[in-house]
Amino acid sequence: MAKAKRIYVCNSCGSTYSKWMGQCEGCGEWNSLTEEASENSPTGLGKTANAKGNLIELSALKGEDEDLPRMKSSISEFDRVTGGGLVPGSAILIGGDPGIGKSTILLQAMSKLADNKIKTVYISGEESVAQVRMRAKRLGLADSDVSLGSETNLRDILATLSKGDCPNVVVIDSIQTMYADTIESSPGTVSQVRTSAQELIRFAKKRNVCVLLVGHVTKDGQIAGPRVLEHMVDTVLYFEGDRGHQFRILRAVKNRFGGTDEIGVFEMGELGLSEVLNPSALFLGDRDEGVVGSAVFAGMEGSRPMLVEVQALVAQSSLATPRRAVVGWDSSRLAMIIAVLDARCGLGLGAFDIYLNVAGGLKISEPAADLAVAAALISSLSGDAIAEETVIFGEIALSGEIRPVGQAEARLKESEKLGFTQAFIPSKMKFKNKKIKTAELDQLIKLVDIIAPNLGD
Repeated sequence: MAKAKRIYVCNSCGSTYSKWMGQCEGCGEWNSLTEEASENSPTGLGKTANAKGNLIELSALKGEDEDLPRMKSSISEFDRVTGGGLVPGSAILIGGDPGIGKSTILLQAMSKLADNKIKTVYISGEESVAQVRMRAKRLGLADSDVSLGSETNLRDILATLSKGDCPNVVVIDSIQTMYADTIESSPGTVSQVRTSAQELIRFAKKRNVCVLLVGHVTKDGQIAGPRVLEHMVDTVLYFEGDRGHQFRILRAVKNRFGGTDEIGVFEMGELGLSEVLNPSALFLGDRDEGVVGSAVFAGMEGSRPMLVEVQALVAQSSLATPRRAVVGWDSSRLAMIIAVLDARCGLGLGAFDIYLNVAGGLKISEPAADLAVAAALISSLSGDAIAEETVIFGEIALSGEIRPVGQAEARLKESEKLGFTQAFIPSKMKFKNKKIKTAELDQLIKLVDIIAPNLGD
């Protein structure tokens, strides 16, 4: 019998090597390679090549199948992110930092589903049944009809779920603790995570059960395990938040049954996570008027408009290389904005220490925030506060041109609802809102003239 071939697999990115290495060349992690048996032996390849497959039945694209009803949890923010509720037969992966609230929000959602006469099962591989009950009692969910289990053996879990009437929704907390006894490696390795997820997804599709998988994250914030895991599931949700803030953001980065980049906003309290129906009012609730270096950005998170405060501090630097500190935004994009303000407007920001913060712990990624960031920097440098009740949005080009952004109507409508009366926006934008006074700008220098007309004197 031929000797089984051994390979070395990176636990962080899934890269494979024929010999052990101290550092993975794929992701740069140290000591992340573990030895495993190769899944492709020469004997197995020969059998696969000579075997004949069975014919599958092909169907027309247009069919008579009825649309599967979504299972709603009555938590509107959770249902919003999933696309309007859970789809039967789907697989959902939820990742987030330790202690951010993944298990809490899922236990709350399962309790709501159970109250709606939907059969739910919660399998924990990290906690005992008594510990899950303790958390449910603390959250006031002890009377919900949720079936609990504490197991890590995948074969036993699938046998239990397949017995009798299948549940409608199953939570696996977490996928890194599951192990298949057909694989030699230990739980949490690439092969175990991939095999366990594949078996659970196959069960979900075959029995029309919605399976929610909890995933651990690496120090970079990515879901641990092979990247292919995110491609296998139907929906990928990330739970974001800062330990220093009570707000939590549930963000959809992939969704086959709904929109991507949708977010749900929650607030952590004594009774768990409560949904925030008006995030803009919450993020701006503690904002002081007339503060230097503060600008309100009208952004979009998926299909939801959201107003958030951008804060900047420009201070004299005593260092040879001025300091740059950014929270909630891309530091590379800040460097670009500083360069444009220096080259096109002559502000000389490169010699100052610059600190930028997005209030409330929210992370912004869209380029439409460029103009708000520039306005906050100009205000802090000049000492002139931006006019009250003003919102700002627009993308800045390297030439100093202010470019249009999408969904201007939704941004202005949300601003009007919260009492804002003026907006700095790019020129050549089409919108119907006439209730907000707009200053349409085509060049960044015009923004400097409006906020700090005496800056160059």
